Amino acid sequence: MFRLLAMDVDGTLTDGSVFIDATGNEFKRFDIQDGMGIALFRKAGGKVAWISGRFSAVTELRARELHVDFLANGVAEKLPVLERIAAEAGISAAEVIFVGDDVNDRECMRWAGLGVAVANAVPEVKASASYVTQRSGGSGAIREVADMVLAAQAKEV
Repeated sequence: MFRLLAMDVDGTLTDGSVFIDATGNEFKRFDIQDGMGIALFRKAGGKVAWISGRFSAVTELRARELHVDFLANGVAEKLPVLERIAAEAGISAAEVIFVGDDVNDRECMRWAGLGVAVANAVPEVKASASYVTQRSGGSGAIREVADMVLAAQAKEV
């Protein structure tokens, strides 16, 4: 049973684009269906963690909107953060899903019970994944994972 859905942000929850205007305001596009997938996973009793290598105020805002349980925003090394979050929540590695798209996500994917690459992930990450989504980051990949896991866990009960 998976109890923690952890993920990268840029390229996983977004399409990887970052828009910055001349005054320094940042814009990102998040998929509403991904947000619903996160809400459904939490409603089923799971915890959600976002671990981003790049700091972004926009990421913090969206995490608050979705009531994300753990946010690590702008961290150089993701695996120690993921291990700390899991330990704090009393969750084993086998109960963790990690979703990513780039090489700095591979360690977390390998550590987690289920390592997932989004469809638009780089080839090295896809090779490290136990599952590759049909949908791309920022276009429903997280919803796909949430629906798949929740359906599988409902059959286990």
